[in-house]
Amino acid sequence: MDEDIGYRWLRVTTEQPWRRIYLSTPVRNLVLAAMFEWGIALHGLRSERDRGHTPAAVAVEKRKFLGKVARQLSKDYVVLPALSLRRWRRTVAANVSANLLRNVWVYVNIICGHIPDGAETFDPAVLDGETRGEWYLRQMLGAANFKAGPLLAFSGGHLCYQIEHHLFPDLPSNRLAQVSVRVRELCEKYDLPYNTGSFPSQYFRTQRTIHKLAVPDSF
Repeated sequence: MDEDIGYRWLRVTTEQPWRRIYLSTPVRNLVLAAMFEWGIALHGLRSERDRGHTPAAVAVEKRKFLGKVARQLSKDYVVLPALSLRRWRRTVAANVSANLLRNVWVYVNIICGHIPDGAETFDPAVLDGETRGEWYLRQMLGAANFKAGPLLAFSGGHLCYQIEHHLFPDLPSNRLAQVSVRVRELCEKYDLPYNTGSFPSQYFRTQRTIHKLAVPDSF
């Protein structure tokens, strides 16, 4: 039921029917990482359409999206290079590098928080009669953390605490580390899984899942 599952580009659970296009997952995965900001935006547009919004409302959102793309690309690859005069090539190269690094780092943070082994998915039917406590449980079981020091956590907007972010989405991100201590204590008290691990371990688990599911289930 998670609209973010695979961002419509990747197969990350056996509940998604396998299609031949998934054989290109290694390439699609790299493209998604390199252009993650635009992948997220396009995914949001598709979600608006799938939620049954009127064509007029979807068209408005599409115009907003295209306008933002035009402004961002113009700033990065026309205006700023023009202001650099003879050094415009360096400016273009710097902006390409900065955008690529940012997209890849955000991709890594988001992917590691949703796809490692142990992060569960749920059928929409679970929403029927779901209690507040069950909602919290579902948020916790559907997310994962990775261990990070203060600098690494800050650079990723503290999204290494994805479990706590799901539980308390309105909480300022710099408080997630503090809250995580209490959440972990509760998990230990009630014998609940707390999906976390080192950054390399969680990243490896996500990529293993993504590429494993690129082939038919019979393999």
